[in-house]
Amino acid sequence: AELTPTSSSGLHFSLSASSCVSNRLSPGRDRFFIRPYSASRCFRISCSVTSNEIQAPVAVKTDESKKKADCFGVFCLTYDLKAEEETKSWKKLISVAVSGAAGTISNHLLFKLASGEVFGQDQPIALKLLGSERSFQALEGVAMELEDSLYPLLREVSIGIDPYEVFQDVEWALLIGAKPRGPGMERAGLLDINGQIFAAQGKALNAVASRNVKVIVVGNPCNTNALICLKNAPNIPPKNFHALTRLDENRAKCQLALKAGVFYDKVSNVTIWGNHSTTQVPDFLNARIHGIPVKDVIRDTRWLEEEFTEKVQKRGGALIQKWGRSSAASTAVSIVDAIKSLVTPTPEGDWFSSGVYTGGNPYGIAEDIVFSMPCRSKGDGDYELVKDVIFNEYLWDRIKKTEAELLAEKKCVAHLTGEGIAVCDLPGDTMLPGE
Repeated sequence: AELTPTSSSGLHFSLSASSCVSNRLSPGRDRFFIRPYSASRCFRISCSVTSNEIQAPVAVKTDESKKKADCFGVFCLTYDLKAEEETKSWKKLISVAVSGAAGTISNHLLFKLASGEVFGQDQPIALKLLGSERSFQALEGVAMELEDSLYPLLREVSIGIDPYEVFQDVEWALLIGAKPRGPGMERAGLLDINGQIFAAQGKALNAVASRNVKVIVVGNPCNTNALICLKNAPNIPPKNFHALTRLDENRAKCQLALKAGVFYDKVSNVTIWGNHSTTQVPDFLNARIHGIPVKDVIRDTRWLEEEFTEKVQKRGGALIQKWGRSSAASTAVSIVDAIKSLVTPTPEGDWFSSGVYTGGNPYGIAEDIVFSMPCRSKGDGDYELVKDVIFNEYLWDRIKKTEAELLAEKKCVAHLTGEGIAVCDLPGDTMLPGE
């Protein structure tokens, strides 16, 4: 556009055809904008006005607030759900953040989330993907695959490397991204490195996420990382934080089903107590097969106390030996199971395992740690601890061992939870293979 004086008392205004907006996709560092072609904008306007008719230019008001600055590709388009006949029964859009979104676990998980498998076939979803500088290009690739999958429930996809942007108003945060243990790395070193990641993410959730956000920590060591995260998010209820021990529960159900010669859906009331490490306690005392106590079905006590427990604890390592890689797919499935257990009512008489905050627990387990325990849910995203469980000396001795490990880990990250100077005196190396 040019403003060219035609005389001392007039002004000539021209908008040339060269100002047409082309149809192209313009990439930014963390966003893509679709610029649609508009034939009506390709014209020339000429006008002359006298000096006493000249007015100050009027700013054109644009609805910038409706732009999704960090959206990706086709998801930058706006949708009017009310205007779409086929979506009248859809629920209000929910926002789900996933960290480590370019990793192998997320590569399985994201498509389950987008398909409606997790939250239901009438639940539209927005996915907010958090990565790093190094993984940003891979994040773009993930978003492209989500585009090409044509999921009708997936209404928004955004990508970014700043948790304060990605976590804005999210209702679920699935924290998968963490540094894997390198050669020669001590558990204390991994606790510190990953603890810093989860401290930062806890602060970001505290600042910008929904006040009732549900957080599932997958990155290991997940129990203590969840504790670090919740300690850095004081405005979010500690009860809203979970450490993923559902894969351990699923593995325990598998082993009990194999031993009893039944399909795994006949196995119920399985609890994983404690830490997601080799001190974890798969509970066969309270578990049931066909509604009958496991010890009445599997009478091999030695197998239950030794082989069963060890198989569950070391299943991940056995898988790595066979396949040469960690259990990304089954981990993604267990994340789905963990979410579904919170958004659907727990079957009558059954329960599920989750690493949760121990404040006020009915078992006598140490307060102020994240410990896997049996939970029930009404399907509202919340849960309550199961009270009708039994203990014997064998079970309680092992629970105290895993409790001691988590208390030692807590001291090791005191500098990240605001509780003073870190003191690391960990009781041996109990990290799971692949951690």
